[in-house]
Amino acid sequence: MRSVDYGRDVLAGPRRKKVPEVPAEPGLVVEDPASGFCGAVLRVEKNNVVLEDRHGKQRLFPLRPAAFLHEGKPVTLVPVRAAAAGKPGRSASGSVRVEGLRARTARGSRIWVEGLHDAELVERIWGHDLRVEGVVVEPLHGVDDLPGLLAEFGPGPGQRVGVLVDHLVSGSKESRLVAGIDDPHVLITGHPFVDIWEAVKPRAVGIAAWPRVPRGTDWKQGVCAELGWGEPADGWRRVLAAVSGFRDVEAPLLAAVEQLIDFVTADAPGR
Repeated sequence: MRSVDYGRDVLAGPRRKKVPEVPAEPGLVVEDPASGFCGAVLRVEKNNVVLEDRHGKQRLFPLRPAAFLHEGKPVTLVPVRAAAAGKPGRSASGSVRVEGLRARTARGSRIWVEGLHDAELVERIWGHDLRVEGVVVEPLHGVDDLPGLLAEFGPGPGQRVGVLVDHLVSGSKESRLVAGIDDPHVLITGHPFVDIWEAVKPRAVGIAAWPRVPRGTDWKQGVCAELGWGEPADGWRRVLAAVSGFRDVEAPLLAAVEQLIDFVTADAPGR
């Protein structure tokens, strides 16, 4: 007689799906379903994690199995562990980390960004890569005088300039300011966001979306007022602290900065 396969034991009960483990990296946004508290990871203390919500309220939760929701799905938060022995670590940008790195002597080429916040965010994500390559990032405090600054710098072979511009979209003031710049040793890239803050993913800072600020209102002031973040300096500390790596920022910013790094190092001696 032919045997019949009835599959698994019907009395064994339903199989439970394995809940994934997620490193409790600073800035990771999770929810405690028992209390409904949603916030970003600040730090891990022994067997507990400290979360901070969008209003700055902090709460301590135990690191129990399947105790949190991440992007709507159950996860087990675990302390961030060092890279496994023998495996290369990764930098915040996702590149292979060069261990025992000593900063390289700065090259002649530069990356210019609009302001100090832009420079700090680029450093947070690409700082390791830039030190490997010996590339300096300099804030301009706006691009209003970009043609004059370029003329003063004198771009040329081995002395390229990459410029990162906020709100580089058709018809914007920024796009008009850079429209007439045509130099083979200068590359201008940008992102569509009004300010570099907006290039950080909302979930990273524990909000559903960046507020819409009425035209004529200072964008940072408007955002901080809407979210209850105090002054822009307080808001920026919150935003920067929420960024731990490339996954926390939007793709257009990633693409723009990667382009600039490739451009300013392409013809550099010793590349």
